[in-house]
Parts: sequence; structure tokens; C-alpha cells
Amino acid sequence: MTSQTVSAAAAGTWMLGDLKVNRIGFGAMRLTGSAAFHQGTPRGRSQALGALRRAVELGVNHIDTAAFYFSRLRSANELINSALAPYPDDLVIATKVGPARDASGEWATSARPDQLRGQVEENLRQLGRDHLDLVNLRLMGQDSISEHFGALAELRDAGLVRNLGISVARPEHLAQAQEIAPVVCVQNRYGIDASGGKDMLRACAENGIAFVPFFSIAGQGRESGAVRAEHDEVQAVARVHGVSTAQVRLAWILQQGAHVLAIPGTGNPEHLVDNVAAGALRLTADELQLLDSIGRLGS
Repeated sequence: MTSQTVSAAAAGTWMLGDLKVNRIGFGAMRLTGSAAFHQGTPRGRSQALGALRRAVELGVNHIDTAAFYFSRLRSANELINSALAPYPDDLVIATKVGPARDASGEWATSARPDQLRGQVEENLRQLGRDHLDLVNLRLMGQDSISEHFGALAELRDAGLVRNLGISVARPEHLAQAQEIAPVVCVQNRYGIDASGGKDMLRACAENGIAFVPFFSIAGQGRESGAVRAEHDEVQAVARVHGVSTAQVRLAWILQQGAHVLAIPGTGNPEHLVDNVAAGALRLTADELQLLDSIGRLGS
């Protein structure tokens, strides 16, 4: 498949609340440098801007970001604003609130419920928007999210936020949130070698809620990126199809359910095309079973 024929539309679509998106999206975290945000050297600014514009050209209309995605030289939200404003009508920008970082990049105490408005307003300012399409409450280990989610529901009622989601959450958190306001998505870690969250995958399917996994390509590398030795099973499937192992991982994710959205991120234009192309890759039942065995073995 040539880059000219690659399209995010090949993966199909899903509704994030009242907003339709292609199931292959784009995660903006790595545009700032390493996933540790303030460590490492980011790619050139022009390359980051080019990656965002190319993603939209390829049909990506769902971008995931956050105000706390910044490094010493880069801010993901500022890059998105510079690259894409004025924004396409069909572009959905999802952000998240809860965690906090100080000016030096160190993690600070996560936001109290009464501080969430300030975080929402900071995202609005950086993105140059008058409302946010989707805000995910990123949990920071709390058992109850009712106060935090209630504060976001008030901002939704005020028109600052259009849709709400939760991140790093358990099924009981989803139940708590749904008692307060509609939840349109759940963002949790999930992948071939991190498939322990099937209960949330199923809960989202039962409720018609998007499940948006992160670290799907990085796997056990997590914040450090895809630095692990790839599993033999993933490499074998990739060879059969003549594709990258990243494409196999993304195709597996997308075949976990029609409600599953992928948000791979990269500042490399070639990797970007490769990731989006995964939306057209269909794995066989035998291949899915082989890849499923990785999670069962706890690899």
C-alpha cells in the first residue's frame, strides 16, 4: 500500500458522544520528546508540525493531547494549534485533566475538584478554542471520582466541555461517573502484552462507550517507547503480511471490538503513515489466537 492510498477511514468509524471519528487517531504526547516529557531531545519543530498536518491529510480526525504534555522546548497543545488552526470542522481534539506538572516539568500534586476548571481553561487557551470537544479525567489512584467528575460535569453544563471521559480507571469508576454524566470513552493501558484490562474493554462494549488504549505499540516499554525485544509471535505475523510489528499491534487492538479506538503517536512521518495503514490490516482468527497467547503467558 502506497502512502497515497493510506487513509484513516479504512479502520471504520465510531461515535465519541455526538462526534464521529475514524478509529485510527493520533496521540500527541511524543511530539514533545520522550514520553517522560521533560527528558530527551524532541524532534525539530517543523517535523512535529509536519507530522500533525500529514496526519490530518491521511484522514485522522481524532487527536489526543493534554496541557501537561510539554518538554523544555515543546508543548503538544501549542504545536497542534500552530499546525492545524483554523481547525477542520470534523477534527475532534481530546484532552485530559487531573495530573499537574510545575514549570520545571516535575510532577506536582494532582488537581483538586475546584482546580479542574483552571486546567480546562489552560487547555482552551493553548489550543485556541472556546470549548473542548472531549475531556478525560485522568485518575491518580483515587477510589472515588465522584467529586472530580462532578466538577467536570458542571463545566460541561456551562458549555466549556462537550463530552467527558475517564482514564486509568476501573469498572467501578465508570459506574460512579455514569451516575453523574454520560461517559463517551475510557482511556486505559491495553495491548498485546498488557491485556489484563479486559473487564473494562467488555464494560465499554456493553455500554456503547469507546475504549481508547494507550501504549499499544510501546508495550512493556511504556513511557520509554518501543525499546523491548519484540515477541516472536508478533514478528511471525508481521512477516506473513509483509508489514511492521507496530502495524500488527495496532491491527490486533482494532480487532478487539468495533468500539476500540487507537491513538498511536509519533513525530516520524514514515512511522505515521505506517501506523495509519494498520487500519486496513485484517488479522485472521488463527493469528489473533496466536497473539492472544502472549497476554495469557504474561509476557
